[in-house]
Amino acid sequence: MTQYFQIHPDNPQKRLIDRAVEIVGKGGVIAYPTDSGYALGCHLGDKKAIEKIKWLRSLDDKHNFTLMCSDLSEIGTYAKVDNAVFRLLKAHTPGAYTFILQATTEVPRLLLHPKRRSIGVRVPDHAITRALIDTLGEPMMSVTLIPVGEDLPMTDPEEIRDRFGAHLDAVIDGGACHLEATSVVDLRELPPTIVRRGRGDLSGFED
Repeated sequence: MTQYFQIHPDNPQKRLIDRAVEIVGKGGVIAYPTDSGYALGCHLGDKKAIEKIKWLRSLDDKHNFTLMCSDLSEIGTYAKVDNAVFRLLKAHTPGAYTFILQATTEVPRLLLHPKRRSIGVRVPDHAITRALIDTLGEPMMSVTLIPVGEDLPMTDPEEIRDRFGAHLDAVIDGGACHLEATSVVDLRELPPTIVRRGRGDLSGFED
C-alpha cells in the first residue's frame, strides 16, 4: 500500500523525511516534489527499483538518469569535473538545472548511458528534496515524473497517487510544483551544449 506523506514545503517535518528515507533505503520508489515538477526517486544502487522506474516511464538504456546531489563535493564523487566546469556548476547551483557529465566509477553501471558513460547530476533548490538527500547521506537516483505520451512533469501529488499509487511505495505531498522541467546542459565538453530549455537562466551557458 502506498504511503502518503504531507510534508511542509519550506519546513519539512523530520520524522516524515526519516520515514520516506527509510522506504528509499529498503528499495522503495517514491514520488517527491522538486524545484521543477515532481520526480520519481530511489536508492542509486537498487537495480529492482531502477527497473521499476524505467518501466513506469517507458525509458530505454539510453536515458540519462539524474543523481540528486546535496552539494558540489558530492557531484565530484560521481562525475568528472575540471576547474572550468566547477566554476559553471558553482555559479548555477542549487537550481533547476540538470548537468550531463562523464561519470566516475562510483556510478552503478545500470545508470549509465551504454556508449557515452554519462550521468545527469543536479543540486536542487527545494527544501523537501534537500532534506531527503541530506538525510539519505548520498545522492538519490531520480527522473522527472512525466507520464508516457505527455510532455510536462506532473505537479499534483493527489493525481500522482491516483494514477501511479499502485506502483509506488510512497508519495510525498509537498504542494504544487512548477510546471516547467529543468534546463538540461551538457558539460562534457566546453562550450556547453543546451539539450533542453526549461527552468533556470541559461545566459551563462551561451556565447
